[in-house]
Order: sequence, then C-alpha cells, then structure tokens
Amino acid sequence: MKENRVSQTGPLTDDGLVQLLTPTGERTPHPELDARVAHLDADALRAMYRDMVLVRRFDTEATSLQRQGELALFAQSLGQEAAQIGSAHAMTARDHVFPSYREHGVAHARGVDMADVLRLFRGVDHGGWDPVAHGFHLYTLVIGSHTLHATGYAMGLQRDGLVGTGDAERDSAVVVYFGDGATAQGDVNEALVFAAVNNAPVVFFCQNNQWAISEPTTKQARVPLADRGPGFGVPSVRVDGNDVLATYAVTQWALERARSGGGPTFVEAFTYRMGAHTTSDDPTRYRSSAEEEYWRRRDPIDRLRLHLEQVGELPAEFVAQVADDADRLGERIRTEVRAMGRPSPASMFDHVYATPHSVVDAERAWFERYEASFDAGSTSEGSHR
Repeated sequence: MKENRVSQTGPLTDDGLVQLLTPTGERTPHPELDARVAHLDADALRAMYRDMVLVRRFDTEATSLQRQGELALFAQSLGQEAAQIGSAHAMTARDHVFPSYREHGVAHARGVDMADVLRLFRGVDHGGWDPVAHGFHLYTLVIGSHTLHATGYAMGLQRDGLVGTGDAERDSAVVVYFGDGATAQGDVNEALVFAAVNNAPVVFFCQNNQWAISEPTTKQARVPLADRGPGFGVPSVRVDGNDVLATYAVTQWALERARSGGGPTFVEAFTYRMGAHTTSDDPTRYRSSAEEEYWRRRDPIDRLRLHLEQVGELPAEFVAQVADDADRLGERIRTEVRAMGRPSPASMFDHVYATPHSVVDAERAWFERYEASFDAGSTSEGSHR
C-alpha cells in the first residue's frame, strides 16, 4: 500500500484518511485494501462486533467500580474500540504488543482476563498477566517510554532470525500503542530514529483520540501526526480509527511489511476519546457538548452494527446473546475485583530485577525491620503507631 504524502493541512483533517466503512455503515471500496478484508465473512465481523461490545461493557463496569471506591483510578477506552479490536485481529500469535494504559480491547483480543487488567488500577500489583503467554506486555504508565522497549524487542527479533525468513510460522513483528500526546515525548522520537536506522520490525500505532489529557492535538502539531513518520524515514498511513475494517486492513499491511523485513511503519488511527482521560479528569472543562455529540454519531460499534444490519447478518438472537455475555462479564468483573486481596507491603520488592540484587535485598530487609518495629512498639509506652 502506498504511504501517505506529506500534508499541508491541519492535524484534524480527514484528508488521506483510509476508510472502508462510512459512519452509517456503507461499504466503501478501496483498490489496495479490499483484498485484505475479502476473507472476513459474517462470522468474523460478528466476532469483532462482540469483542467491541464486551470491551465497552468492561469499560463501563470499571468506571463504576472506580466511582464506588473499588479502584484507585481507571483509564477509559470508550470510543476507541474499533482502533483496538481491528488492529488486534490483524495480529498473529507470534506478534508481540507493547501497550500504554488504555489498550483494554487489545488485551481482551490477546486473551488477557479482563479482571486481571484491573489489578493494576486497584493497586494489587503492577500487572496481572504473563506477557509471554499472551504476547502482550504489561501496561506502561510513563508516557511514551515503552516505544523504546518495543523497538528494542523488535531489534531482538531481527537478531534472532525471526524476521524476513519467508516462513510464516517463524516471522514475527511488534506493535506499540501510544496516544497523540506521546508523540511530543522525546522517547517516541528516539524510538523512531532507532527503528528507522535499524529497519526494525515494529508498527508504531498512534491512537490519535484528539486530546492529550486537556490539550487538543491542534496544540501539539500543525500537520497530521502521521506526517512525522517520513521525517524519520518511516512510511506512514492515516486510517479512520472508528472503522474496524479499515483499521484491520492497514494494520495487517503494516505487520506483513514488518515481518517480511520491510521495516517500521507509523499508523495514525484518527479516533476520539468519548470518555475522560482517566476517572480523575473532567472533560467538560475543556471540550464542548457539541463536539462530543458529533463524535457520538460516529460511534465505532454503531458503525459495524449498521453495516451488519444492512447486509442482513445481525440476527436478533446473536444480539441477545452478546448482551447476555456482556451482563455476565460485568457481573464477573464486579465480583472478582471486590474479592482481590491486599498484597503484602514487602511484595513491592518482588520482580524488580530478573535475578537477585543485593541493593534490593538490603532495602527489603530494612523495610521488614521497619514494619516489625510497629508491632513491637504497640505493646510498649511511646508507640509510634
């Protein structure tokens, strides 16, 4: 697929945006990408629809749990389901993902238990799943830092002979997710430099939801974010991030390019954060209800639902079953989160390094003595409890 030309228009333009489904569900032909979605039958599209509905229900339940005091914080993915589910369905089991902190849809598609995702937001641990088993790294809260980790991992795949062999059972690639605000971070730009000069098999997947916390994309760039890629020698493409089919096709193309030894690609999925940045944010302070309504009419789940209805492939019994599955997921999430026990305070020293470390061991020993001193002091006069 041909990469985007450098644009002279603003960062919120829809110029050059790849789209296969209109907001009202009509199929738009695309000469280069139609073949990449031709094999997606009604069952495959319904599977994507189901995933998006379940992820949104997870999002709703987690937000409610935070409001009830069961979670310390939560980062919503509301409105970004198509960008995540479409791109995740384009991956193979051999690919590896480096997420930021709101890639709940990708986590679900990679087989991570959604209750385990909330262990981080409840403060139970730093991540409740095995990254190797799921090909899905732990969430990264430091904005943009994981793009360097992803690039390094991709270079490792390259050096291990797992790229460009022509063996479909062997070749692998990396996808790293980040937001529009992260593109202003030095780490992201450094990662693009490393990836470009090393021809690393990594897809930089930028979910441009138009708001870096409370700052709009227009205060971060004067041109579309994807235009930054060519400056590093990285081909780029802009895709309608609310179109699950287009996102699937573009990501599949970028991944095949990476696995075959073609190097990195920058994908900008133009979407919208329908919810708050996190549950500590109040978006009414910096954006209008008219803007929110505009994007609500472009809901990614509604778009696929309308398409399935138009082609007669959304039976009522399927819709009812998905709604029932969502209810059961919500109930399970509530039950399991509330049942999570409190970790030992000393467990913060676990897994700091892969092997024993003398400094960490000394700090753990000091902390355990400090904790024990409270119990000893509580039985004597002058307790410092």
